[in-house]
Amino acid sequence: MSNIALLSEWLNLLLRWSHIIIGIGWIGASFYFVWLDIALRAREKMNPGVSGTVWMVHGGGFYHVEKYAVAPDTLPPDLHWFKWEAYLTWVTGFGLLILQYYVNAKSYLIDPAVMAIEPWQAISISLASLLFGWLIYDGLCRSPIGKKPMLLAAILFGIILAATAFYSEVFSGRGALIHVGALIGTWMAANVFMVIIPRQNLAAKSLLAGEAPDPSHGQIAKQRSLHNNYLTLPVLLMMVSSHYPGLISHHWKWVIVGLIVISGGMVRHFINGHDAGKKFGAIAWSLGLAILAFVAAVTVSGLRLNSGTDVTGVSDQEIQSIVDRHCVACHAAAPTHEFFEEAPAGIQFDDLAELVRFAEQVKVQSVTGQTMPLGNENAMTSEEREKLGIWLDQQAD
Repeated sequence: MSNIALLSEWLNLLLRWSHIIIGIGWIGASFYFVWLDIALRAREKMNPGVSGTVWMVHGGGFYHVEKYAVAPDTLPPDLHWFKWEAYLTWVTGFGLLILQYYVNAKSYLIDPAVMAIEPWQAISISLASLLFGWLIYDGLCRSPIGKKPMLLAAILFGIILAATAFYSEVFSGRGALIHVGALIGTWMAANVFMVIIPRQNLAAKSLLAGEAPDPSHGQIAKQRSLHNNYLTLPVLLMMVSSHYPGLISHHWKWVIVGLIVISGGMVRHFINGHDAGKKFGAIAWSLGLAILAFVAAVTVSGLRLNSGTDVTGVSDQEIQSIVDRHCVACHAAAPTHEFFEEAPAGIQFDDLAELVRFAEQVKVQSVTGQTMPLGNENAMTSEEREKLGIWLDQQAD
């Protein structure tokens, strides 16, 4: 491995490691504060302006937290702001997008069988979609529709489905779903950077000036924070989707994504209701809907389209031709691909016996998952994938 390739690999690992660690911090803080807000209770004795308090025990100590309806009369100099977790999660995530998908656009972002575009075009589409996606989301939240939570949720759900369908027609399978995650993640991080923190700043400035803060600042910030809470679980699955070939290669990704959003959102709704002290019977429907949506996603993922071509009775010669055309440039004793000095994972297909030996991996990656060849550089067709799958099944009979 060259020094540049080694450095790139370690940079990728460092960014991914940082993204995970910082993301855990952001998600943890988000979940905690939503729980805290739900768990607040009015008490007989509370300080002036306090709307509720909560008592907690953790790590051998007791904590008493109180929330003001708008804000206290004065603020201490050591007020803590929860913002860098969100900012750095997005920054490290975008860094990974650049390193993994922009720098290696031909391998990871573009699939000629989906759309034959140049790397600069794919990157431009990616950047433009993230920017305009945020502008559309933010505009809807600020419009009169933003005051109707259920209508807004339905429209945003439709936008996520439309974005999935759009990305699926432009990018590779892994590139499409990672962009759905990047779009939602951009909404969430921009909510913190563009709305929540600025609104909190305005409230703090009013207090420092001896003025009563506008209560709408807190209401708007809370709306965006709640959006982030419900979107967290779906976006996490989108971010790990590239590890599951059967998911990213599916023809109806938009349907599966929609079911994942419903399932993840309903799980959060159930947890929020439980934290609020609601009886199980009153919130069980949300857990039931989450399970139904997940089962539906699994069911849909098992439905596959075929090319309609008769590919029965595939010969060894046909498979050897397919392997020579699409596989052995990388998976050979002496790879000819510019990116590999040795066969990835030591898997070599110089003869068909090795293809049979790794039949399950080949089916997952090249037949069902369609993530190999990498970037589909040689435009492996659906018919060729079907032939390969049928031949492998023949060898197992």
